[in-house]
This record gives sequence, structure tokens and C-alpha cells, in this order.
Amino acid sequence: MTERTQRKALRVAGIYGLLVVVPVLVSIALLTGSDVDGSRTAQAEAVAGHPLAQLLLAIAVVVAACKAAGWLMRRIGQPAVIGEIAAGIVLGPSVLGAAWPEGAAAIIPPAILPQLNVLAQVGVVLFVFLTGLELNTKLLRGRGHLAVVVSHVSIAVPFVLGVLLAAVAYAKFAPQGVGSLAFALFLGVSMSITALPVLVRILKDTGMFRTEVGVVALTCAVVDDVTAWCLLALVVALVTASSLTGVLLTIALAAAFVAVLFVVLRPLMARIINRTNDVTLRRMAPLALVGVLLCAMATEWIGVHAMFGAFIFGLVFPRGNAVERWLHDNTGGLTTALLLPLFFAFSGLRTNIGLLAADASLWLWCGAILVVAVIGKLGSAAVAARSVGEGWNRSLQIGTLMNCRGLTELVVLNVGLDLGVLSPTMFTMLVIMALISTAMTAPLAVWLAKRNGERLNGDVRQLSEAT
Repeated sequence: MTERTQRKALRVAGIYGLLVVVPVLVSIALLTGSDVDGSRTAQAEAVAGHPLAQLLLAIAVVVAACKAAGWLMRRIGQPAVIGEIAAGIVLGPSVLGAAWPEGAAAIIPPAILPQLNVLAQVGVVLFVFLTGLELNTKLLRGRGHLAVVVSHVSIAVPFVLGVLLAAVAYAKFAPQGVGSLAFALFLGVSMSITALPVLVRILKDTGMFRTEVGVVALTCAVVDDVTAWCLLALVVALVTASSLTGVLLTIALAAAFVAVLFVVLRPLMARIINRTNDVTLRRMAPLALVGVLLCAMATEWIGVHAMFGAFIFGLVFPRGNAVERWLHDNTGGLTTALLLPLFFAFSGLRTNIGLLAADASLWLWCGAILVVAVIGKLGSAAVAARSVGEGWNRSLQIGTLMNCRGLTELVVLNVGLDLGVLSPTMFTMLVIMALISTAMTAPLAVWLAKRNGERLNGDVRQLSEAT
């Protein structure tokens, strides 16, 4: 993008903000602030009679806020997802709800939260499907031992540290009625996550995507991602099943589901796609979304969460064809532009930093969680990479990149909160941990690369726009 085009885009954004966003906010302020002759009650009743209008207003504000914050983060060298997550928190009780409760309730009324949650969950299902679809397993060729060792060590060590932390934190933070096993398992999983899609964006934004260390980190993250989703499915099965027999049945059904997709559905889809011309495939492409939803429904019914089915369907879907291209061009844009911001907003509405203000010791707990997460993930990945022959500087780069959590962490945390395993306070502290660990990834990785004398490839600004 040329400098002239950038200036034009900024001018258009400024005019839009001045003539559209500001009048909307002023209108909301007037509507929520006036209370003449009972008008506030009348206005509330009128607004309550238009749930679609409420939902559309909330979606518009959320998408605009997330995109504006994402653009701002890219300008300072951070991935857009940092700004998008932060925008969700700002719109929630932590900032807007605390500073202007009436405005927050007018923009995102509690009555529309169920609809917002449904749209957000659909966005997550599509996002996880695209994650599976975009996994490039060819990266594992020649690096299988490195990928398996680094990824599994960087899952096992933080998982164990999370379990140990849970043993200490259980009495203070576990919701009433939640067993210590369930609480420990979810805290362990939350410490073990690497966000592959966010890592790809960071590697492109920093120009490290085609460097050797970038390819190594991406290879490790591929194995990490598959392992983490399977681990989450196992933990959900253990938490939701009411007995040992129920756990074994859930695991058996999940294994049968995976086997059917790999052994039966994968070759069948490949055969159909290979025998069909591109024009017909493009017409049939929307049926792939039907497959995503059916697979997500199946695993939700089995008891290992809808995301697992969507992810496995993405893994088995044939690559390099017109249907895949259609999915990237259409579903990818809709998901990232519209549905994922709703997920960020819904997560932000559940994140209340004010819960930590009541007790200073909670900030110490938050710091301890951050330290355990960073040492467990970054430290273990670095040591593992060093043990298989990488130098210390490159090992630290790999560990830094593997410490990126981002959106995937939010997905896991929301699952834990929905199941009642994580309390709102613990959820908030883990969201803060995810934000900080993701935000530190890009600057630390670039600093280590420059310290090692590596030349980063690509134009950061151009790559940011491409992603």
C-alpha cells in the first residue's frame, strides 16, 4: 500500500468516525441520559421491542472496535489479534461497563447475549475448521523428530506446572462443586496452548515466515496444535462424563469418529473431487460447510466439544482444489471479519478485571500464573530445541514463538468457563496471561533474531495487509 493510499484510507476512516461513529455515540448518550417525564422507561421498552436492532447495533460496534484496535496494534508491530482481544475487554465490564454502565448496556444489552454467543460459537467452529484445513503437514518432512520432541515437551512441562499450580490454587479459585481433577486438568491445558493461526500471522508480520527458525517453529506448532486439540477433547470428556464408563464410552466414540473421517470420508471426498470439474466443484463448495456443521454437531453430541469435529474435518479435507480455494476466499473472510470479533467481544464481556481490584493478592496470583505459563512454555521449548541440536539463541527464538497463545487460548478458556470449571476470577487472570504472553512474542522474537545477526525477510507492512 502506497503512502498516498494510506493517507486516503486514514482520511476516509476519520470522516467515517466523525460523521457516523460520533453521532451514534452521542445519540446513545442522549437516549440513556434523558429521564424527562418517564421517557427513560418508554425508551427502554421501545428498544426492548426491537431485539434485531439491538443485535445489529452490537455487531456493528463490536466489529468496528475490533478492526480499529487491530489496525492500531499492527501500526506498533503487534498482531491484530492483540487489539481485537483488547477491544473485546474494553467493551465489557472491565472498562466501558465500569466507566459508563448505561452506555455499555445500550450498546450490548444483556438480552442479546445468548444470540451473540451463538454467532460467536459458529465463528469459533469455522475458525477451528480453517485451522485444520490450513495445516501444512509437509513441514514435518525431515523435521519430524524435532517437531515431536519440542512440541510434546512444550505441552507436557507447562501442563504439569499448571496441575501443580492448580493444587495450590484449588481452595481459593475453584468454583463450588468442581472437583480438583477437573480444575487441575483445565489449568494444565490452558498453560500448554500455542496458537498456530496467530503464530503464522506473527511470523509473516515480522518477516520470519520464510526463515529457518520460522519454519522450525511453525513445524513444532503444527504438532502442538493437533496434540492440544486432542488433549482438550480428552479433558472435556473426562470433565463432562458422569462415570468411568461414561469417560470410556466418550473416548471410544470420539476415536470411532476420527477413524471414520480418516478411513472412509477422506478417500471418498478425494475421489469425488478428483472426478469433478472445477465449475461443478465451485457449485458444490457450500456443501463443505454442511460437512463442517455436521461433524461439529457429532462431536458436541459425543461430548468432546463441537470444535474437535470441525478441526478433524479440516484435517481430512482434500487440499489443492476449487472447493478449498472457495472456502478460503469466502468462509475465511466472513469468519475473521465478522464472526471472530463477536467471539472476542463475548470473551471480553466475561472478563472483569475489576474482580482483581478488590484484593491486591489477586494480582500476585495473576503474576504467578504468567510466570508459570512463560517459564513452562518458553523455557521447556527452548531446552527441548537445544537438546536436539539447536543453538541457544535459536532455541530461545523457538521457545518465544511457541509461547504465543492468542485466540486458541481464549477458545479453551471459554470452554472451561462454560463447563463451570473455571471461576470468573480465574478466567480473567488467564485471559490477562494470554494477552501478555502473546504480546511479548513478536518483539522478543525479533530482538533475538537481530541479536543472532539474522536478516528478516519480507515487508512487514505488506505482509500485515495480506493476513
